[in-house]
Amino acid sequence: MDKVEELTFRQKFAKALALFLPGIFLLGFNLGTGSVTAMAKAGAEYGMTLLWTIVVSCLCTFFMINLYGRYTLITGETALEAFKKHIHPAVGIYFITALTLGVAGSVMGVMGIVAEICYEWSKTMVDGGIAPIYFAALFSAIVFFIFWNGKTQFFERCLAVIVAIMSACFLINFFIMMPPPIDILKGLVPNVPKVSTGSGAGPLLVIASMVGTTVFSGLFIIRTTLVKESGWTLKDEKTQRNDAMLSVSLMFIISASIMAAAAGTLHAEGVGLSKASQMIEILEPLAGSLATTLFAIGIISAGVSSQFPNVLMLPWLICDYTGAKRDMTLPKYRIMVFLISLLALIVPLFGARPVLVMIVSQVFNAVILPMTVACIFYLSNRKDLMGAYKSNLMSNVILAAILLFSIFTSFIGIKGVWQLLAV
Repeated sequence: MDKVEELTFRQKFAKALALFLPGIFLLGFNLGTGSVTAMAKAGAEYGMTLLWTIVVSCLCTFFMINLYGRYTLITGETALEAFKKHIHPAVGIYFITALTLGVAGSVMGVMGIVAEICYEWSKTMVDGGIAPIYFAALFSAIVFFIFWNGKTQFFERCLAVIVAIMSACFLINFFIMMPPPIDILKGLVPNVPKVSTGSGAGPLLVIASMVGTTVFSGLFIIRTTLVKESGWTLKDEKTQRNDAMLSVSLMFIISASIMAAAAGTLHAEGVGLSKASQMIEILEPLAGSLATTLFAIGIISAGVSSQFPNVLMLPWLICDYTGAKRDMTLPKYRIMVFLISLLALIVPLFGARPVLVMIVSQVFNAVILPMTVACIFYLSNRKDLMGAYKSNLMSNVILAAILLFSIFTSFIGIKGVWQLLAV
């Protein structure tokens, strides 16, 4: 291959990759340590019986991503612009406040779990291990360094590399530790197990946490920002849909792989799971050092990939709401992201329980989801905004079902969290 052909190939590859970068960004945003913990817990305590929950959650996520993205293709407005302009400014402020509070808890919880996992993993190489605070500081610095560049496309490409590493680790682990294929097939049939093998939460709370980590409101709102920034219009509807489909397909494969890895080892041995870091100390005698190393790298990648969009959430929301240019090199945004990044040091510095912090942050996600569904329900049915693309009967039926499902899972999640905090 000569230089001209090589240059042409690189240009074509870069152009093809650019079509899917928004979807990859969403995947990295959504699949963090909270998702890993939820899926691993489900697999460890209930085997593959809750696989159907991942299927339903991913289908809901695809529908919502596509609907929010389609709204922006038609109107040219981001979600917060639409909430402020067509519903009420207070609705936009509500989302900024609630998502920021949820993200603040997530920033603390995610890096707390990553630091704890690295600490456990380091014990296999260094006597006594390396203190969690050093890992938290290192990964926070890496995330802030990537942010310092300031360009969304650079963010997306860095995230694509991290997501690729995470995906490879969890998929290889799936083949090393997978449960019997018949168990995987049975898990596609909706079923709520009656008895938990561990001492953790009941199946309804586990289902609620799985839904909460997959069907995430921030995902749909940020989606509109990415679609607008990509310059897509209605003629790019197929590209937008394919991008969303790729994101959700990978979301399902990786989530199912994490569940299967836990089901094939911990559940098979009758061992429950209360936190993701337990996987490091428990997996090695069951699955060997390779599986343990791959799982650790996968969780670290998941943590970094979700941490990066987390620290960007507030400045991006503010830009959307005010209509300001999304220039992340401005000093005010760099200071904002730096202060949010410092939250990552709180859990290892003060010895807080990262899983508890993650649980509290998920309360906000549970409260936001029904409102997120209700808002797009209203906007997509306004003929003055959508014209001929106004939601049809089928879309409204699906939206109504998702709304009822989100209210139910929110109620279960809040009730379960209250019970956990009361213990």
